[in-house]
Amino acid sequence: MLGVLRPAPMTIAALAAPEWYAHRYVESTDCFRLIDLSRDEHAKMPFLTAEYLGSGRPAQDIPTADCLAGLDHGPLHFLFHSAFCGSTMLTRALDRPGMAMGLSEPQVLNDVVGLRRRGKAPQVVARAADAALRLLGRPYGLGEAVVVKPSNLLNPLSDLLLALQPQAKALFLYAPLETFLISVVRKGLHCRLWVRELLEGYLLEGYVDLGFTPEDYFRQSDLQVAAAGWLAQHRHFAMLAAKYGPKRIATIDADWMIAQPAQAMSAAVVHYGLAADAAALAEIVNGPAFSKHSKSGAGFTANQRTDEYSQVRAAYGEEIDMVMVWAERVAETFGIDMAAPNALLG
Repeated sequence: MLGVLRPAPMTIAALAAPEWYAHRYVESTDCFRLIDLSRDEHAKMPFLTAEYLGSGRPAQDIPTADCLAGLDHGPLHFLFHSAFCGSTMLTRALDRPGMAMGLSEPQVLNDVVGLRRRGKAPQVVARAADAALRLLGRPYGLGEAVVVKPSNLLNPLSDLLLALQPQAKALFLYAPLETFLISVVRKGLHCRLWVRELLEGYLLEGYVDLGFTPEDYFRQSDLQVAAAGWLAQHRHFAMLAAKYGPKRIATIDADWMIAQPAQAMSAAVVHYGLAADAAALAEIVNGPAFSKHSKSGAGFTANQRTDEYSQVRAAYGEEIDMVMVWAERVAETFGIDMAAPNALLG
C-alpha cells in the first residue's frame, strides 16, 4: 500500500501545502499521490524513495490536470550527479530552513523515467514531468528555494527537466573517473551489478553512443561498463553546459568539494542564488553534513575517505589502471573531456 487515501475535497488545499509531498505518479488514473510528510521527516531520510518512505501514511490522489492548472513553476533548481560523488551529502548541506529545501532522489521522478522506458509518447512523459516538478517546487518556507537531486536514472531526461523549469539552475556533480571506479570496487558485487543495470537502462533510452554494440558491453568487464556509463554522462553534460552556459549549468568535482567544503558550499550557494551569509555557510560546513556519513549517519571524515580509497586503490590497482587507459582512449576518440566544463570554483 502507498498510503491511506483521504477524501477528494482535501485536494485543493493540499496543492498549497508542501507538507503534502508528491510521492508517486499513478499512471492508471493519471493522478499524483501525495503523502503527509513533514520537513523533519524529510531530514531523516537519505532518499525519498518507497524503500524509506514506507507505507500507511495518509495519502490522497490529485489529477494531473489539477496539478498543472493549480501550480506555477516554483523556485526550483537541480543537482544532477554521476553517482558515488557525495551528492546526498551536498543535498543535505543545502537543506537549511530559510535557505533551501533539499529533496534527495524523489520516487515520483523515477516514475517519470518508467513512462519513458515503457515507450510512452514524449508529450506524455513531458506532461507528467512538468506536473511532478511543479509539485516538488513548492517551498516549505518563505524565501526558500527547492534543490532537487534526481536519481541519475533521470540524467537522460535532464535537458527536458531544464526546459520545463526555465528559471532553474543546475549543478552536475561528478567524481573523477578513477575515484568513481574505486567507489564501484569498494562497494562490492552489488555495485558491480548496479553499474550494469544502469548502463542497460541508458542503452534502452539511446543515451549511450560510444561505438559499441550491446553485445560488446556484455563482453566487457564490470569496470569497463562502469566507465562507459560515466563517459556517457560526461558527454551529455558537456553538451548541456555548452547549450545553457555557465550561468545556468555548472559542474563540480567531488574530490575538490570534499577537500575544500567551504569553497564548494560558497560557490554552490552563489550559483543557485540562495540566501546564506558567511555565518550560515560556516555553520553548514562545520555541521553534520560534512562530518557524518550521508546514508548511515555515522561519523565520517575526509581523511577516513582518503584512507579507505587508498586501500582499495592499492588492492585493485591493476584492474583500475587498465580500465583508465581504455576509457581515456574511448574519450579521446569521441572528444569527451575527462574534466567537465563550466567548472564551479571557490
